[in-house]
Amino acid sequence: MKRQLYYEDVEAGMELPSVTKHPTTKQLVMYAGASGDFYQIHYDKDFAQGTGLPSVIIHGALKNAFLGQLLTDWIGEEGVLKKLSCQYRGMDFPGEPITCKGKVTEKYVKNGKRYVECEIWVENGRGEKTTPGNATVILPSRRGRP
Repeated sequence: MKRQLYYEDVEAGMELPSVTKHPTTKQLVMYAGASGDFYQIHYDKDFAQGTGLPSVIIHGALKNAFLGQLLTDWIGEEGVLKKLSCQYRGMDFPGEPITCKGKVTEKYVKNGKRYVECEIWVENGRGEKTTPGNATVILPSRRGRP
């Protein structure tokens, strides 16, 4: 059973536990089938290279899903992922590990709910942020209502 995160456990500047993924071309094909995104740059190396890419690239939406996992793993079952957004700023490739990271930027109570704002991103093996984003989560309190 995963540990539940509470509002009182969180402070601005706190880093989220990272999640490292090792995407494969097979995973990209499976994701294409599940998502309906069959653009060949995600699974056909010859096609991808014909467009000027060095190889197939990971779906941006799959990287967004990995960021969602980063957050939902962190907040626990009683937490709520309220908002998640990201920008696709760089390409990532199967066979190369990518790491989802984040940090708390702000926490506040509004209308009786405990919000936590986070900066999140996907980082490649060279430490480059290829997919920056932001998220808002709502966490339970150890103390009940504010």
